[in-house]
Amino acid sequence: MSQVDGTRPERQQSDARRRIPRTDRLLSNPDIASAAARLGEQSVRDVVREVQDSARRGELDPDEVESVICEALARRRVGSGRGVLNATGVVVHTNLGRASLSGAACDAVLDACGYVDVELDLESGTRSRRGAATRAALLRACPAANDALMVNNGAAAMVLATTALAAGREVVISRGEMIEIGAGFRLTDLIESTGARLREVGTTNRTHPGDYARAIADGDVGCVLKVHPSNYRVSGFTAEATIAEIAEITVGQGVPLIADLGSGLLVPDATLPDEPDASSALTAGADLVIASGDKLLGGPQAGILLGDVDLIARLAKHPLARAVRADKLALAAMEATLTGPTPPVTEYLHADPDLLRARTESVATAIGGVDVVPHDGRVGGGGAPGVPLPGWAIRLPERAAHALRTGVPAVLPRVHDGACLVDLRCIPHADDATVAAAVRRALDSAGPGSAD
Repeated sequence: MSQVDGTRPERQQSDARRRIPRTDRLLSNPDIASAAARLGEQSVRDVVREVQDSARRGELDPDEVESVICEALARRRVGSGRGVLNATGVVVHTNLGRASLSGAACDAVLDACGYVDVELDLESGTRSRRGAATRAALLRACPAANDALMVNNGAAAMVLATTALAAGREVVISRGEMIEIGAGFRLTDLIESTGARLREVGTTNRTHPGDYARAIADGDVGCVLKVHPSNYRVSGFTAEATIAEIAEITVGQGVPLIADLGSGLLVPDATLPDEPDASSALTAGADLVIASGDKLLGGPQAGILLGDVDLIARLAKHPLARAVRADKLALAAMEATLTGPTPPVTEYLHADPDLLRARTESVATAIGGVDVVPHDGRVGGGGAPGVPLPGWAIRLPERAAHALRTGVPAVLPRVHDGACLVDLRCIPHADDATVAAAVRRALDSAGPGSAD
């Protein structure tokens, strides 16, 4: 049956489709062409096709196609990772990529994106030691170390050390230090994958120096491994041999003593009195220290090896070293972290509770109708378990959490005890107004009474 004007509905739909802009004309739009230079031509063509198809299905007016494409491309990023404002109060948040890099480290990464003298002496025009400047920065930051080597993460550092020193031989380790960390990752499985054999000594709660001495005396020992438990504590009827006590035994037997500290603290920190540091471990007698670069050190993902010159050289010459070496971007970021201004991780760990309270109350006032409550932050990343970082948080209803996580920008709060807690410890001061606006939007989307 015809319409009043005598045109069939399918002809009207066909006529509307004719108004959909052609692909070549859309690609000639200056904004779309600029997006192609930023995102890649194929990505832009995919967006153009999606919007055109939406118009062909009658879901979008053809006259809106061009503007919708421009808006979609303006929001699109090259990578899929989304920036997140960390409002959990957890400083080293593994699910958010652990340490937040300093501005200096970010600049260094950008500088290193092109050609860079990572393995070249420009003065002589000859090949140089890879990452020499980063090695020098590590040695300045940890004077107790005689040499340093950086690989791509902490697990790689452990694999390299145990492979080079103990493949086909025994690695002596206390039963109380055979740890499992997140995602079911077991240190013991990693060590055994290198071809080394585990030699367990002591018990879960008590290990004495004599246990190590007996293992070394009657075994084929490649190294002794002392592991910081990191993310748990054993209390009660306990005993453990110190690095100094073990070193008295290993030094006379010519057996390397490795201390796996994990957290990446290079020197003592009064805020974390029980957290081991590389300088103290080396001074106490460890021959080699392993630490992470993206935890308390506040740098990029990396495995740091510090200690004896001969041992470091032995590891650096091992064929596996090539497979686990750090790339130019990580080397640049680490050097800038060590030589530049205080990294964010250090600032967040030592944030003044009074200043945090003032900031939190100011943001709460800007939001209106919300409460400020005491809230202890945490180190995270397996560092200093159970150590509170006194601070404050804005208390919201639990249902606001989803809107905050999925908003633009994404804000990750802590959900605890039926409440959504927004902690500003790990959020730059300059982003306070952004957080306030995000919370207001989240409360509006949660409906009436959402600030109760």
